[in-house]
Amino acid sequence: MATRRLLGELITQFEKTSSHRVALESVGGLDAAKRVRAGEPLDVVVLAREVIDDLIGAARIVEGSRVNVATSAIGVAVRTGTPRPDISSADGVKAAVLAARRIGYSTGPSGQYLARLFASWAPDGRLKDRITVAPVGVPVGSLVARGDIDLGFQQLSELGGDGIDVVGPLPPDIQMITTFSGGVARTSAQPDAARVLLAFMASPAVTPIKRGHGMDAA
Repeated sequence: MATRRLLGELITQFEKTSSHRVALESVGGLDAAKRVRAGEPLDVVVLAREVIDDLIGAARIVEGSRVNVATSAIGVAVRTGTPRPDISSADGVKAAVLAARRIGYSTGPSGQYLARLFASWAPDGRLKDRITVAPVGVPVGSLVARGDIDLGFQQLSELGGDGIDVVGPLPPDIQMITTFSGGVARTSAQPDAARVLLAFMASPAVTPIKRGHGMDAA
């Protein structure tokens, strides 16, 4: 889901210079990997790099077809009008997390990373009842905007919208950069066209588009 807006724009640009037409479906990473493993007919798969590598090992993505598409950092958001915490340092983020009444993050690699990080900050389990894991497909920002959570963490590319303020990215010493990669599915009926699309997505010419979506070239 973190790449859905970016991929949508990349596909629009791709179709302007190509005879190929692309149908994009964005779902949660866990669901996407499950569908690929089940052998669903697909041409291109874009997921976290580690997941793509696992699918290559499982003979579901063509070996040698992986390209790194974009990198994405974790950001922090609060509800509009509420105080912005100091997230300039790991200590500042830790203090904000321990002081927050309700905390939220997404599923997937970034959520798993944050779960481990927060557990290390509160080994006594005091944060357990304060944490909400956003359901697949539900932006963390929407939970922040509704007031369901006070402090939200998600890929910067997904944070935004009415009712929230993006405080910024996590500081470098506790940041987790996710690399999203693409590969050709073993079930593809047009693998050559799939490779052309992947090459376009990884080309330097589209780096400004990635940065416009809060991501960067891989």
